[in-house]
Amino acid sequence: MKTIRWGIIGTGDVTEVKSGPGFQQANNSELVAVMRRNGDLARDYAERHNVPRWYDDAQALINDPEVDAVYIATPPHVHKEYTLAVAAAGKPVYCEKPMAMTLAECEEMIAACGTVGVPLWVAYYRRSLDKFVKIKELLDANEIGDVHMVDVRLQFPPFVGNADDVPWRFDPSIGGGGRFVDMGSHTLDILDYFFGPILAVSGCAINTNPIYAAEDNVTATFTLGNGAVGSGAWSFTSQAQKLDRTILYGTKGTITFSSFDDTPATIERNGKTESFGEPFPAHVQQPFIQTIVDEMNGDGRCPSDGKSAARTTKVIDQILESFRNVAFL
Repeated sequence: MKTIRWGIIGTGDVTEVKSGPGFQQANNSELVAVMRRNGDLARDYAERHNVPRWYDDAQALINDPEVDAVYIATPPHVHKEYTLAVAAAGKPVYCEKPMAMTLAECEEMIAACGTVGVPLWVAYYRRSLDKFVKIKELLDANEIGDVHMVDVRLQFPPFVGNADDVPWRFDPSIGGGGRFVDMGSHTLDILDYFFGPILAVSGCAINTNPIYAAEDNVTATFTLGNGAVGSGAWSFTSQAQKLDRTILYGTKGTITFSSFDDTPATIERNGKTESFGEPFPAHVQQPFIQTIVDEMNGDGRCPSDGKSAARTTKVIDQILESFRNVAFL
């Protein structure tokens, strides 16, 4: 098999442990170049991670003849810009999630890659983690019967700081929204993976903190691809204990799982509860990266591409539609 030589645009926190080393440790994969607008930080990353070359210009990395494929690990506001540039160079694109700021941007990215015939993958990597793969297998095997209802709850403490300290994930002009967009997208995508595209959705959102403009409390109701109904509540201002729980209610039992920690999932049926699911790997994106490398070598398919990721962005757009309309008046 061919060794896929990767370049990374953007070397922020996500690349330090979650993704960057995965390109080096996956089979038939090699990380050969990184880029960051701050050259000193790009060089520092390259030296610490034993990457041969670094750049402070994205186009220079894209044009590097020894870079076969590019991973875009920037904030969402420039995902479209860099995806279009990589596609124009005829190279495959692996983009961080959420895919883009809006569905319209996602569609431009899909079209650009489709025009030149290069693949586009998006980092909804939970689709390759053991816990979620096993849930999918149990559902497909009808182990809890027909799933008729889903309940999603995510509760995190509030941001503590002042306006000068607000991270970009609370800035809709950079992230497309707040922590709901950043974190809630993962659970919405995994429901798409389990049940198929979400068929209908409505939502409400509010902002409770004057130092940022993003939504921080969100509720939604939706109809899943299998016809089940679902509801979700995401609160990022609660002083109470963190809560990360999704329950799938079937006619023969339930499955309960967390989206963001590697605690085992549970299945309850016939009066018994069993736990399952391996802990997340040290480099949590590595199993997903392996599926991309394998697909590029003609062996299987990656479970998350531009089209599936765009569906999640569409759902987010629908949930936040009224909030955004009011916020932008």
